[in-house]
Amino acid sequence: MAEPLPGTELLTDNGDLAAAMVAGIDRYLERATRTAAAQRETRWRRDRSSHEAYERSLAPNRERLKKILGLVDPRIPTPELELVATHQTSAEVAETDRYRIYAVRWPVYPGVHGEGLLLEPRKGAWGGVVALPDCDATPEMLCGLTSGVPLHSQFARRFVENGLRVLIPVLIDRGDDYSGRADVRWTNQPHREFLYRAAFEMGRHPIGFEVAKVQSALDWLEGQGGALGVAGYGEGGLIAQFAAAVDTRIQSTWVSGYFGPRERLWSEPIYRNVWAQLREFGDRQVVAMIAPRALVVEACNVPDVDGPPPPRDGRSGAAPGMLTTPAIRDVDAEFAAAIKLFGGLAPAPKWVRTGTGEGEPGSEESLAAFLIGLGRKDRPAGRRPCPKEKRSGFDPEPRRRRQFDELLAFTQHLLRESEFRRSEYWRNADGASEASWRSSTGQYREALRNEVIGSLPKGDGPLEPRSRLIYDESTYRGYEVTLRVWDDVFAYGILLVPKSLKPGERRPVVVCQHGLEGRPTDVANPALDNPAYHRYACRLAERGFITFAPQNPYIGQDKFRVLQRKANPLKASLFSIIVRQHERILDWLETLEFVDPSRIAFYGLSYGGKTAMRVPALLDRYCLSICSADYNEWIWKNASARHRYSYLFTGEYEMVEFDLGNTFNYAEMSWLICPRPFMVERGHDDGVAPDEWVAYEFARTRQRYDRLKIGDRVEMEVFLGPHTIHGVGTFDFLHRHLKHPAP
Repeated sequence: MAEPLPGTELLTDNGDLAAAMVAGIDRYLERATRTAAAQRETRWRRDRSSHEAYERSLAPNRERLKKILGLVDPRIPTPELELVATHQTSAEVAETDRYRIYAVRWPVYPGVHGEGLLLEPRKGAWGGVVALPDCDATPEMLCGLTSGVPLHSQFARRFVENGLRVLIPVLIDRGDDYSGRADVRWTNQPHREFLYRAAFEMGRHPIGFEVAKVQSALDWLEGQGGALGVAGYGEGGLIAQFAAAVDTRIQSTWVSGYFGPRERLWSEPIYRNVWAQLREFGDRQVVAMIAPRALVVEACNVPDVDGPPPPRDGRSGAAPGMLTTPAIRDVDAEFAAAIKLFGGLAPAPKWVRTGTGEGEPGSEESLAAFLIGLGRKDRPAGRRPCPKEKRSGFDPEPRRRRQFDELLAFTQHLLRESEFRRSEYWRNADGASEASWRSSTGQYREALRNEVIGSLPKGDGPLEPRSRLIYDESTYRGYEVTLRVWDDVFAYGILLVPKSLKPGERRPVVVCQHGLEGRPTDVANPALDNPAYHRYACRLAERGFITFAPQNPYIGQDKFRVLQRKANPLKASLFSIIVRQHERILDWLETLEFVDPSRIAFYGLSYGGKTAMRVPALLDRYCLSICSADYNEWIWKNASARHRYSYLFTGEYEMVEFDLGNTFNYAEMSWLICPRPFMVERGHDDGVAPDEWVAYEFARTRQRYDRLKIGDRVEMEVFLGPHTIHGVGTFDFLHRHLKHPAP
């Protein structure tokens, strides 16, 4: 039974083709990451003729960095620093003979505040610094009020002892206490991850939120006069580095326990995942944006993060991710490369790389270099005794909770506003006629392809089709098929060919797409009746359709989810790969003498339904699309912190797509399929989303077709049943629009 389909070579691979596909894509993305690093400088146009010219030449890159960090919201102008006190607790929390410490907060966005401690010198300050601890340390630890940070690493206290006014913000920590809801589900996602998921879909990021808090702190410090600096360790070092890159007011920057090569960004905690970062912004490029201003990079042990909080007591769903200290040789190589990026500028910026790569942050050498960068001429003052806490039984927990709640509420505000942002975004689509709709929506198709899903190069080289006969049923034959996409990457699926084909006859094809963790055999094996799919590729073949059931790469749990992690920093996603695989599938199907290239349809369930929304929206060679058991209010589905249907509470951490909420919900994706026929299949008992969400979103799809006077091309069938292929109205839809007579 091993003979191939005519026109193909014999397929001889006997291993797990799905696992081989995922492994091959992984190798491709590793290679693409190395290529991106080598090509990164092609996205820059550095003018090194003067410091001023250099700054101007970086402006386009700085704007792109702000965009991917989510720094797109206007900050509250001229923020006032507010003292935080209660009837039992004074805002002055400590004092020494040199300085006082106050509990403070400052507005950033409506409803969002920075909050922490102000260290105020008694004799006036010659400058101001925002000091950022690692996110698991409190401001009190960084100035010696409580234990948790070694004495020599309390750099905020050292700054105020040297006459600087210091603001220490609270950063969102890695605990999971608030990640979830009691009436929905608790998770073990770090707070930073929970906020990341809600923010990323809305084109924002926790990094951007905290950089904005630093900038608002600088807004206030700037009004007090003097030099401005920012210093941070661990996650605080990350925020300090990005803040200095985007805000040219910062005269001296201290980055400790963060700087290094970033090509393994995918292995770090997911809350560091930044869309498109590695195409343009390795650490060397980010810190080169700080020049000609002063910079201190301290190599030391990074915070010890072995992963998210462990699953327990019903808490699960966090993405894997670790932090490890980079080798000192790698830090030195990245620092040397950064220096070369602005080489030739005179006078040279004050840049220092200190530390051995081991030990704690806060060396005397790095402190002195940072202060010199701010303009201090004499030696820094030595350490003095720690201040004494005045508050009795101070509990930082309410403050920690406030900071989390404010940012989560801000993401939910953005979620509520997103439909209005999408409406504004789509204002240039012309629905006067089919022709005007086709021509005016091309720009949106390219935006979806390039800015949201991400575009990888087209498949290259010959298709190299290989096949083998695996089924010989009474009414059709089944062939396993592989097709080349790129080196290491192939497309794979099962082709079912009816035996009733006549010589010279060309028939329609239905591409039948499985869902999460599925395989082509789930839909195209005549001996298997999977309860979600009910052999629908086989049933369609029995009706005389040619069917092809592709293997999509969302299989293998974290083995496929890590593909999304590796793709995102390259401005790509899992669907960037899937689109190119389907292009090759279409290329091959169109070569078959019994296929009508104008009648190739798509029909997918669940994750295959996600594919049915995205792939036909981008590939107009699919003449129609059917989305089964997935169509719904997709932005709520990803970013809602209230609904039990939301992916915010589950382990599908790869689902969020950057800025999708402001650009393309499922209705907008269906508008890119329009004016081709489109159908939704929906079971009342499907747990993907409630009927109300589906109906709400489909009304927008239906209206678009009706206004174009093509309402006969759109349909939704709702049936009494679960998350499954129903195969009644959808089969009729296929027969009608593919002009293939029903048996």
